[in-house]
Amino acid sequence: MQFKTVSSPHIAQHNSVQGVMFKVLLAMVPGTIAMVVFFGWGVLVNLILACVVALGCEALMLWLRKRPIKPYITDGSALLTACLLALALPQLAPWWLTFIGTAFAIIIAKHLYGGLGFNPFNPAMVGYVVVIISFPKEMTQWVPPLLEEHILLSFSETLRVIFSGELPLTYDWDAITMATPLDTVKTQLGLELSISEIESHKVYGPMFGTVGGFGWEWVNALFLASGLYLALKRVIDWRIPAGLILSLLVLSNCFALYDYASFTPPTFHLFSGGIMLAAFFIATDPITAATSTRGRWLYGAGIGVFIFIIRTWGSYPDGIAFAVLLMNMAVPLLDYYTMPRAFGHRWNEFPHPHKEHNDEHK
Repeated sequence: MQFKTVSSPHIAQHNSVQGVMFKVLLAMVPGTIAMVVFFGWGVLVNLILACVVALGCEALMLWLRKRPIKPYITDGSALLTACLLALALPQLAPWWLTFIGTAFAIIIAKHLYGGLGFNPFNPAMVGYVVVIISFPKEMTQWVPPLLEEHILLSFSETLRVIFSGELPLTYDWDAITMATPLDTVKTQLGLELSISEIESHKVYGPMFGTVGGFGWEWVNALFLASGLYLALKRVIDWRIPAGLILSLLVLSNCFALYDYASFTPPTFHLFSGGIMLAAFFIATDPITAATSTRGRWLYGAGIGVFIFIIRTWGSYPDGIAFAVLLMNMAVPLLDYYTMPRAFGHRWNEFPHPHKEHNDEHK
């Protein structure tokens, strides 16, 4: 009897681009709901606006490049970029800020390099860096978390503030916005207050919550749980978030042990801002991250190191976007020097590309 032979792999993984993108988007839902609960309707408005702009810019660029629109616009990549950027923006950011950041992310950071799979930088983080450098004042319109002394705006009031800039008659900007816990700590440390003094302050103390800032600790906890689910399902590589979290944990712990009065504790670093969103949903972008196993460890660790440096000594309270883009630039170098040895070859048997290039021109 003659049997039909089929080459391996005999069990194929059915992970399409669309499937991966929508799994990641679905995993972001719990953390997004928590952000809406703690920080109001502005989160949802930013998400809807960013998604509409992203899909419109995606369709426009595909039409200009004479590419089929439906297969690419439905793969979920534009929606994921829009959601990541929208969650990183202040809840009461003006509509045009979201428009500019999203359009820049899709048109320049993605399609200028050739579209999905060819962009060397994370598009959402490029869009964020553009708006935070260009419009620093508008990037401070963060909503205080739902505490007893703070009242969140209604949906209609939020729409009015975002699209017209008009505040409700009974409020001013100081009443409906405030600095984030990271910004508050950075400012007060600059005024030579100690960490214990900031935590016990009657105004700033309630913002700290239990470990990482009221509201933000729950948001980060949910993004952590969703990220672990994605890692268990092998949708993302666990090494990148592990490297990021471990490097940030080790650095913050070392400096806190050295001088607790001047450096924030590790738990505050891990559960404030957007660390878990960055670790599991931004840094794990397979297109802009390192590809080798050791390279992914170093890539994640590098992001964590840069986040700590920028948070501690930089001009911005949070440095996630800058850290991700800096390590995006280092990816070719990481991939080159962490290339695994091919089976059956020794390390010194690999030809050096620069040496070959020089030999050809002798």
